[in-house]
Amino acid sequence: MSSLLKPFSVCEGPCESSAARRGCPNSPLHQQPPSSRSLAAASAGLRPLPAHHRRNLAAAAIGGRKITHPGKAILAGGIAGGIEICITFPTEYVKTQLQLDERANPPRYRGIGDCVKLTVQDHGLRGLYRGLSSLLYGSIPKSAVRFGTFEMLSNPMRDATGRLDNTRSLLCGLGAGIAEAILVVCPMETLKVKLIHDQCSLRPRYRGFFHGVSEIIREQGVRGTYQGLTATVLKQGTNQAIRFYVMNALRNWYKGDDTRQEMHPIVTAMFGATAGAASVFGNTPLDVVKTRMQGLEAHRYKNTMDCAFQILKHEGPQAFYKGTVPRLGRVCLDVAIVFVIYEEVVKLLNNVWKTQ
Repeated sequence: MSSLLKPFSVCEGPCESSAARRGCPNSPLHQQPPSSRSLAAASAGLRPLPAHHRRNLAAAAIGGRKITHPGKAILAGGIAGGIEICITFPTEYVKTQLQLDERANPPRYRGIGDCVKLTVQDHGLRGLYRGLSSLLYGSIPKSAVRFGTFEMLSNPMRDATGRLDNTRSLLCGLGAGIAEAILVVCPMETLKVKLIHDQCSLRPRYRGFFHGVSEIIREQGVRGTYQGLTATVLKQGTNQAIRFYVMNALRNWYKGDDTRQEMHPIVTAMFGATAGAASVFGNTPLDVVKTRMQGLEAHRYKNTMDCAFQILKHEGPQAFYKGTVPRLGRVCLDVAIVFVIYEEVVKLLNNVWKTQ
């Protein structure tokens, strides 16, 4: 009889499943056993993670933006750099020629078109690719170091969903630029500038890339391939800081809260071109100084600051923006191509190289 008079709850007995569907908090189906992590946290006197933190971690594990393995970044960056330089080298050649065409001497070229015309007349179409080998040998490791370093630095800085904030992308880009400048860019750029400058001479000394390298090292030692190191570090550091910052900011804006959203290659190319243009207007003066410090007449300058001072004194401030137009076209195309190829190669590598 006492059992008949005992109060009952709709959460018990035959109505148990119905109560669970209605959300009864006392239903056994709503009472999950504590997890081992919760018990461990409780025994240690720690509070469990808030629900929204757990949701963020779950989202990252299930479908957030995957963190790119540095090994994949190195391989994808190298492939992207090799393809890109073969496409864009003629614009780099014209830019370098215009920067070396100092006002102190009677200018040889009246502009971009005239530079291309005279080069083709004197050396044929192959003349526009003079010095390509030095850049090709260097572009592959340059891009590999750049993207590998960036991913290595940025991976620990990403949040639970894989997002990297803009300030941290700026710092990671700066680190990537400094690394590529010291390890690859400075010797590569020095050889490139010397080979191109040598072609302007009445009697060119270098018969090709390997002959040029051997002669430079024989006469000047390994230090001869590191002319303009300070200017190169400044240029590459600011270059990649600006490019990765702009690219990351545009990517975050485009994806919004959905970090899993894929970007179409055309969108990636547009964002890359914008990042390239920003870097051109931001550091072309450093690029001009770097080029002068690496040319055959670098002995005229005591150091990077003296080079900048002499350019300003003898040629005026506008000289710091020589070659801006051809550099703008070359860099926008360069950065767009590299980012597109890099992203697509990483996608392919994710299918065959499982790192997560």
